[in-house]
Amino acid sequence: MGYFFILRIMRFSFVLRFSVIFSVLLFFSMQLSYGQEGFTLPENVKRDKVSFELVNNLVIIPVELNGTKLSFLLDTGVSTTLLFSIAQNDSLQLKNAVPASIRGLGDGGSIDALKSQNNILRVGKAVDKSHSLYVIFDQSLNFSPRMGVPIHGILGYDFFKKFLVKTDYTSKKLTVYNPKFSKKNPCRSCEVVPLEFHSNKPFARMKVSVRNGFEDKLFLLDTGSSDALWLFDETDYISELPKNYFEDYLGLGLSGSIYGKRSKIESLSIGSYDLKEIGTSFPDGESLRNIVFFNHREGTIGAGILKRFTVFMDYSQQKMYLRKNSNFKKPFYYNMAGVTLQHDGTVTVKEVQEYRTGSLNMAKSDANNGSITIPVVQSYSLFLAPRIVVAELRENSPAAEAGLQIGDEVVTVNNKPAYKYKLYELSALFSSKAGRTIRLTISRNGEEQKIKFVLKKLL
Repeated sequence: MGYFFILRIMRFSFVLRFSVIFSVLLFFSMQLSYGQEGFTLPENVKRDKVSFELVNNLVIIPVELNGTKLSFLLDTGVSTTLLFSIAQNDSLQLKNAVPASIRGLGDGGSIDALKSQNNILRVGKAVDKSHSLYVIFDQSLNFSPRMGVPIHGILGYDFFKKFLVKTDYTSKKLTVYNPKFSKKNPCRSCEVVPLEFHSNKPFARMKVSVRNGFEDKLFLLDTGSSDALWLFDETDYISELPKNYFEDYLGLGLSGSIYGKRSKIESLSIGSYDLKEIGTSFPDGESLRNIVFFNHREGTIGAGILKRFTVFMDYSQQKMYLRKNSNFKKPFYYNMAGVTLQHDGTVTVKEVQEYRTGSLNMAKSDANNGSITIPVVQSYSLFLAPRIVVAELRENSPAAEAGLQIGDEVVTVNNKPAYKYKLYELSALFSSKAGRTIRLTISRNGEEQKIKFVLKKLL
């Protein structure tokens, strides 16, 4: 006989009611029965296209989990599906959940989670009727405020293992090919990169410049990293005299914030493709301390490089196909302002609206010289907009030296209301051009201040 336990969590935010029901089935002795394992496309469907949103080089896809529509990050760097930010949804039902613990890159160590099985997950026409995932409750790991768009979870190996998947970064289309109809060589004009897998993650060997020439290094292919390249050994690259790096915030991982050095390396070769002056990050030891890596991994190829290609991932054949696109020759950018922004709640915005009322006065006289009178009435609209605050600030950066502080609310950017920008548009602005002047209006302790700084090239 089995035992059935339901944990109900109720949260209230404004007038929205959040209810998540976890059903935990504990059986002393039984065999779990699963449906067809993994994602499948309908038998008569050769391929399916899914539009995605590209945010800070990252692919955000629409999914449906147990009937609830969500947005997931598509990430080759994760071996299992993760769910978070669930407080943003009215109702979501998950099945067969048990406690678990997971680790991810960052300085916070392991985090508590729940493992849930037998869920129905849809991506376009592809569906998995027995999907397993981990649920993370720690709101500090909510990626949505940093991205500026809802990110409810991460999908990786479970999706890629079943299909040939094409990611077109320029058209923002994901094409999923039914393996029954897939060709052995899906792209004759592409560079073919052999893959090897460790812990269900794809790795590839690439030629990288070092002090005395070139070396083959083994890299994790990680579409969930917005940076171009990470290296774990800085010996051949970092110099104090002359100084060729700066300390920086590198990003947010599953175990917290990641810090390290930013620099550039001379070249990286992927088959016949050669990339020059690649922006490269070297995460610090504290961020790596709690992570168990595959022994021979020497770094990460991120989306800052992959977005320069149309990418075909074929896990079943252990191959990646690359064809360069219009991004290929673009320079590698970095944040020259030294400030990272995020959403933090909402603010009430009052906007003036004017509209004409009544008829036009077309009367002519010597007094009005034939002018036309248009009666105008002013009205106001009130609405909630994202509150944008300073989340990270690089020491000695232009923004820090201008007086900006962590926690400051950004009201305007270059005389435009901050809420009218997407966060990734502000990130692009801060990485755009050395010498560009940035003017901010910020609110601190209820008082507004003007701050001005100039973007400064460091590398």
